[in-house]
Amino acid sequence: MIALEDNMNKQMERISFAGMLVTLGIVYGDIGTSPLYVMNAIIGDAGKMGNISPDYVIGSISLIFWTLMIITTLKYVIIAMQADNNREGGIFALYALVRRNAKWLIFPALIGGAAILADGTLTPAVTVTSAIEGLKNQRLGAFVFSNSQHDVLMITTAVLLILFVIQRFGTGTIGRSFGPIMVIWFGFLAFFGVVNLLTYPEVLKALSPYYAIKILFSPVNKAGIFILGSVFLATTGAEALYSDMGHVGKKNIYATWPLVYLALFLNYLGQGAWIINHAHDVAFRGLSDLNPFYEMLPHDMRIIGIVIATFAAIIASQALITGSYTLVAEAMGLKFVPRMIIKHPSNIKNQIYISTVNWLLCVITLGVVWYFGSSQKMEAAYGLAITVTMVMTTILLFEFLKSKLAHVYALAIALFFGTIETIFLLASLVKFIHGGYVTLMIMLAILYVMWVWYFGNKRRDHYERESEYVSLLDYRDQLTRLTADESVPFYTTNLVYMTKIKSDYRIKRSTMYSILDQEPKRAKVYWFVTVNETNAPYESNYTVDMLGTKNIVNVQLHLGFRKPLTVSVYLHQIVDYLVEEGILEPQEPKYSTQKNRKVGDFKFVIINEQPADLSANDQIKPLDRRLISGRIYLQNVTASPVSWYGLEFSNVVQESSPLFIVQEKDQYLVQRKIYHSVAHEKK
Repeated sequence: MIALEDNMNKQMERISFAGMLVTLGIVYGDIGTSPLYVMNAIIGDAGKMGNISPDYVIGSISLIFWTLMIITTLKYVIIAMQADNNREGGIFALYALVRRNAKWLIFPALIGGAAILADGTLTPAVTVTSAIEGLKNQRLGAFVFSNSQHDVLMITTAVLLILFVIQRFGTGTIGRSFGPIMVIWFGFLAFFGVVNLLTYPEVLKALSPYYAIKILFSPVNKAGIFILGSVFLATTGAEALYSDMGHVGKKNIYATWPLVYLALFLNYLGQGAWIINHAHDVAFRGLSDLNPFYEMLPHDMRIIGIVIATFAAIIASQALITGSYTLVAEAMGLKFVPRMIIKHPSNIKNQIYISTVNWLLCVITLGVVWYFGSSQKMEAAYGLAITVTMVMTTILLFEFLKSKLAHVYALAIALFFGTIETIFLLASLVKFIHGGYVTLMIMLAILYVMWVWYFGNKRRDHYERESEYVSLLDYRDQLTRLTADESVPFYTTNLVYMTKIKSDYRIKRSTMYSILDQEPKRAKVYWFVTVNETNAPYESNYTVDMLGTKNIVNVQLHLGFRKPLTVSVYLHQIVDYLVEEGILEPQEPKYSTQKNRKVGDFKFVIINEQPADLSANDQIKPLDRRLISGRIYLQNVTASPVSWYGLEFSNVVQESSPLFIVQEKDQYLVQRKIYHSVAHEKK
């Protein structure tokens, strides 16, 4: 199995046809479907088709071309993808590389991460809805689709539900099935782009940056600089491209991006040529809401284009969803978000599935679809979050580049991208009241969870004094005596605590408090188990430290990311081996359904920290108290230790413990008098 993983990871490190096919299926869905709505937004900025001139169209396409060149190609494909963290990309992976440079870098990391996760809820909504809207009034044989937006929303909902259901099969399976579809999609974009381009070849002038700059100040552009808010929609998948790097490998992205870029630009040129040729047609000149992508297709090809576009929109949504899994997994490692169950549906570690994230995204995405009701209204909310993420990524990228280049060059690169992205951000803010506020609300909700979890941990550690930890070595004699003390009721044969033992044998005081102070728990063997995840998918080994005793065991489990966390199964095997080797005394139970059983019974103790004592602690500031309480609340409502360690069918005892065992003395408690006499005597 390890050889299988190594082989698959090596495939990601080299360019191959299979790797390129999977890359097309996973990475480019978001940016690849931008032709479905970008030019529609450009028309909307002009007011109506009749207001559009050739200069306006050529200048807008020039802006699109150079935005893709500067932001997507130069910043992300050429520069940002050099900042990979064990083959992983994305804003959290970048932060992990530079976080030691300065403490304040946590702020752009949290803000950018929250923004891209918010964007992950908007991409499926806007892309799938815009594709399904093309079905209105279309004839399929004898059947004619209705013109009802309600029917569009119903179909969109069904498509999105199916999409979220299939995520659990893994991106490898999805990529293999979606890759060929995306090959067809990009070929379709390029072919019909060229067909329409030939009707007005002059649109090729858009290759010159002169027209991009000219249109920003031209009187034919009624939106002025705010046209950039619509242009930016063409590059919204760039951040997802960086985040999905770990799924396919950077070399496969290098090999496929030029082909994708060419197909996209040819289609924008074709749409531009169609708009110029038909802007003043009687049927179109009064319209402000039409989709030139569908309109430029021959009538008998339109239904085929809609079907292919729908599949491409599904793939666009999938790219953001898988990127969200990666971001959340990295966020867990950085202690930005609570612990969630991660599943690995393939043999490659970077390809993961997180059920909690999947269904939260599903609920929010469907809420966005029904709240806005149409793709045109969704476009107002779309793009704002990703501009925030890009600005935050640039800040972190500057810190990374400082370690690779001279400071002046790193600063110049950061200022170049930062200035452009800030302009895009300002242009997107004009859409705030038309729907951008929804993006902000989703982003702030995610940011609040991250803020509480991260800074709740920090503040808890700040108040958690050295006295909250004890050395396990100091309690060896007590535990040995307790095992032999027959005056104490026997609790269990093997008493197991899932707790982290530090390298110097330090352990949380609450663990020893549970054994010794809350009615002493007499056991034959005391187990302290630490689980460590490794990079090899099926690795399973352990170390045992008996601390010079026969009844105290420090177990360090090292499990591959594909190994199930069935701790009780592993412990039964460890006990069996230690008994056979004579390291542990025999544990044969008196009664058992298994012949020759050598392992006794187990009890697992889970200690849940409670914040109830915080309100009485005057040493903790009110804001810190709320942060710590919120952090513990999130811990209690997310993945429970019982499910995390696979103990659903084990004998588990859950105990509550105050956050701080050692309490400060009340400095205001004053002794007034001590009585030695009887207060009232019988007369």
